[in-house]
Amino acid sequence: MTRPEISFEFFPPRNVEATFRLWDTVQALAPLKPRFVSVTYGAGGTTRELTRDVVAALHKRSGLRVAAHLTCVDATREETLGIARQFREAGVQDIVALRGDPPKGSSGFTAHPDGFASSLDLIAALREAGDFTIRVGAYPDKHPEAADAQADVAWLKRKFEAGASEALTQFFFEPDSFFRFRDACAAAGIDKPVVPGILPIENWKGARRFAEATGTKIPGWVIDLFESPQAEGRQDQIATELCTRLCQDLMAGGVDKLHFYTLNRPELTRDVCAALGVTPETALENVA
Repeated sequence: MTRPEISFEFFPPRNVEATFRLWDTVQALAPLKPRFVSVTYGAGGTTRELTRDVVAALHKRSGLRVAAHLTCVDATREETLGIARQFREAGVQDIVALRGDPPKGSSGFTAHPDGFASSLDLIAALREAGDFTIRVGAYPDKHPEAADAQADVAWLKRKFEAGASEALTQFFFEPDSFFRFRDACAAAGIDKPVVPGILPIENWKGARRFAEATGTKIPGWVIDLFESPQAEGRQDQIATELCTRLCQDLMAGGVDKLHFYTLNRPELTRDVCAALGVTPETALENVA
């Protein structure tokens, strides 16, 4: 089985301790030679400046290709495009363009009066603004705000038509979730890459809360794995085995790229990559 190409997502630190953890994560995973790494925004655009600073620092110091998340939340068009210009001036030309999550406590997304109304508008503006590689989000399990699964596919197609070149999916628990989505995308005429997003489960309670909030289906057997009495003290082992098997099944189904949501904790991601044959030595060989 061919080794997959990999990429990683990080989030910007909010304090000194978190800053050290981020850099430890980068140092642990950079030797695996990812295609790129991405840096997120907080909900409601709360870490906009932190994301900008972390992206610039990673690009300058790590030697990695860095993609910056950019959202439509709580900012004018000019403010958002100003951030994009700062990325470009720092040498960063990869952007993950998202509508973004609304601020905590709000009932839903409301566009800024002078801002972008949707991710489609943001993607189109970035395409016009400069030479960016634009990635977008995709949802194998129905997005909570979508009318149905086909609406998610239709919206993704419009994102590609607006100027995106690749999609990164929300995480999921079973390979068939991704395969169904991939087949639906192909049937809709989408011919650009749709890369599965993979979540090594560092914290089951947190992962379950996030899955429930984003509409990600949680199979009963996964709940049983993590919440049975036999799981006590074996959470990391269970998470590594579950994630490795998911990746192997995806690869057996023709997937050659994987995007890992690291949560700035590299151990499980590194272990899963090693089980897939991606180690510092093999990564260097692949680059050569």
